[in-house]
Amino acid sequence: MKILDRYILTTYLKTFLSVFIILMLIFVLQSIWLYISELAGKDLAVGVILKFLLYVTPTLIPLILPLTILLASIMVFGQFAENYEFAAMKSTGISLQRAMRSLSVFIVLLGITTFIFSNNVIPWANYNFYNLRKNIAKVQPAMAIAEGQFNDIGDYNIKVEKKSGDKGEFLHKVVIHKKGVRRAGNSTVIISDSGELRSNPNSNILQLVLFEGHYYEEIFSKDPKQRNKKPYAKSYFEEYTINVDLEGLNDVDIDDKTYDNRYNMLDVSSLNYTIDSLYQKKSNNLKDFSETLYARSTFENLDQNITIKKDSIFKGDIFSLFKTSTKLQILTLAANTASSTRQIIVANKKNASGTTKWLSKHVISLHEKYLLGIACIILFFVGAPLGALIRKGGIGLPLVIAILLFLTYHFIGIFAKNSSLDGTLNPVFATWISTLIMLPLSIYLTRRATKDRQLFESEGLLNPLKKLFGIESKTLITNTNLLPKESEDYQILSSYDDKKLIDILKHYRQYDYGIEFKNSSLELLESRGITEQELKFGGNLIDYSYEESIRLKYLYEENSKLAFILYAIALTLILPGAILKNNGFPSAGQALFVCGIVVGVIYLFTLIKSFIDNSNLYKQLGKSNIANALVFAVGGLPLYFLFYFFQKKKINEDLKINNRSDKTVISSTNKEKISNTAGLKTAYNDYKTYSNYALIFFIIAVVLFISHFVFKNNKLPAAESATLELSAISGLLFLVYSIASSIRFKKMYNLINRTLSSHNLWSIFGLLIYPVVYFKRRNKIFEDFSA
Repeated sequence: MKILDRYILTTYLKTFLSVFIILMLIFVLQSIWLYISELAGKDLAVGVILKFLLYVTPTLIPLILPLTILLASIMVFGQFAENYEFAAMKSTGISLQRAMRSLSVFIVLLGITTFIFSNNVIPWANYNFYNLRKNIAKVQPAMAIAEGQFNDIGDYNIKVEKKSGDKGEFLHKVVIHKKGVRRAGNSTVIISDSGELRSNPNSNILQLVLFEGHYYEEIFSKDPKQRNKKPYAKSYFEEYTINVDLEGLNDVDIDDKTYDNRYNMLDVSSLNYTIDSLYQKKSNNLKDFSETLYARSTFENLDQNITIKKDSIFKGDIFSLFKTSTKLQILTLAANTASSTRQIIVANKKNASGTTKWLSKHVISLHEKYLLGIACIILFFVGAPLGALIRKGGIGLPLVIAILLFLTYHFIGIFAKNSSLDGTLNPVFATWISTLIMLPLSIYLTRRATKDRQLFESEGLLNPLKKLFGIESKTLITNTNLLPKESEDYQILSSYDDKKLIDILKHYRQYDYGIEFKNSSLELLESRGITEQELKFGGNLIDYSYEESIRLKYLYEENSKLAFILYAIALTLILPGAILKNNGFPSAGQALFVCGIVVGVIYLFTLIKSFIDNSNLYKQLGKSNIANALVFAVGGLPLYFLFYFFQKKKINEDLKINNRSDKTVISSTNKEKISNTAGLKTAYNDYKTYSNYALIFFIIAVVLFISHFVFKNNKLPAAESATLELSAISGLLFLVYSIASSIRFKKMYNLINRTLSSHNLWSIFGLLIYPVVYFKRRNKIFEDFSA
């Protein structure tokens, strides 16, 4: 092995083992927390707890190993790219594929080992873990009597009001319910003023001695009249002793291994045999069921050779020939037969559903053994090139990207497998779908990294989508336009000294001035003997740092806007799909749901790209991005409709604060005199977007709400319920956009120092008659801002 291969492999193994151990500890602790109710208070030996941890650890490998490979690959290759180690390799003619060769061999060997592990060790661990949990569940809680509550000890439920003594052996106000032997429930009640616990260290018998109490026992009678009187026997005692055999309470064989037929306890050969048996059983059950229904129809007993002859006199229905009592008997017999047949079909449907679910679990378990090793290989070829492309090592950005990718991979697999249990999806396809989605992604990323190209380019995946949704790319405008010399703005510029003019020349964008102010300021400076060359050499012509920040901001806005549109489309498809699927429209619901998932995957990629742009922007501004990364990871996926507007506002504020902190302050009086339409234009564009969305969702909500009553009158309960739920979702989205559009509408008029009469009243009317308010506001904007 060459030195380079050894160095890459050693670096990867160090990170791999560190991440694997940390994740294993986290998931083991999570398992302990999950099963704490089964372990706590049972006085289990340390050896049993260690066995529990030993058996649960291998079952966590299918979850931990793919995440470890993905995260370690992104971290290691991101670190190589960040430290320019890949650049050094490429300068000597070593490509990325050559650098990955030793790790590729290691991952392939790891995948083969993983298959052997999942076929042998994981079934063994599941077999022992399941039996151990069953045996632990039989163990009674340790002997402890708590005050003020009933304590289950053997055949007794004991409650004490207060305990005293050095060891709590003296009891006060004791109530005991004794469990019945022949009948369920507590048939005997013992109440005493006090009691004492007595035990011998050399004996397993615990004595409970009661003093000054009563013994009540319910008497069961075969005579119903006597049972209604609720007879019982009552006796008084001065001292009563109860012996409890502590050894009998926990006489459980922890090492008993009775259960061995679950799907996750079988290897490949056993699963193949069981699956064949289940398929044969299912086929036989369907055959027997069809024969049963056929036999109940009595069709085979009918005489098929009867020749039908028409009566020349009677032309009516043959059923009318019978008497009323006979008709009633015939109809009752037919109804009973139909009801009985329906009950048989319902019962067999439930049995068939259980059989299908059990069969699907075996098929999924079989393919998961092959899947785990292949998934490790594919996720490596996702993580390694992705790390080389993002050029970021460590814990921050790689961790966020790895978690987002793995959660997407994991949840797609879970949703697909759950859908396959009821027969909606083929269990084989459901097992492989998440890995099949990652396969083209791994090929795409590997090709991009091998050609040393960016993760996303304008001519790549996102650019056609931007054109489709009309998202235009923003550029920094440059021209030679000047302010008219007779204008008030030009006169104000002429009154400034050189220092203020240079400040406007360099930072005109921060002050929201047009490029005409820059060109006029440059003309004035040149007329005063300061040339453009001198300004350029002095670093006063262009604020390159701010120009780059603006470019990154424009790039982020494009990708985040696309992400927002895809997010809205995904929700619009997924939510109605789930509603239709659960309300009697499985085909349409499934189609919408799958389309929503596909759009959601593209949304995830766009979200990652916008996060990278956001990270680069804040890096350019010299600000920490850790908190922003956490917000992206936590709020980006589920609450992007809120996060999008919050982040957009925050970036604008951070740009202004960061770039105006050390600039020359221009007097507010002069600044007000300089026309500024940038803020007004932004507010108008925002209002236009929000109001259009509000109008669309209002129309959808109204149409669906009307359809709800149409379906209700036509007695279509499934469509009725689905349209009502969809209408509620559309109404909620309309409410959000309606409020946002009202806020932007008011902001527009605040920018020109004009007040709006009855604005709040019209906003309230808009919730009921939004199209009227929409066109009224549009006409008002046209009248007030047409000039």
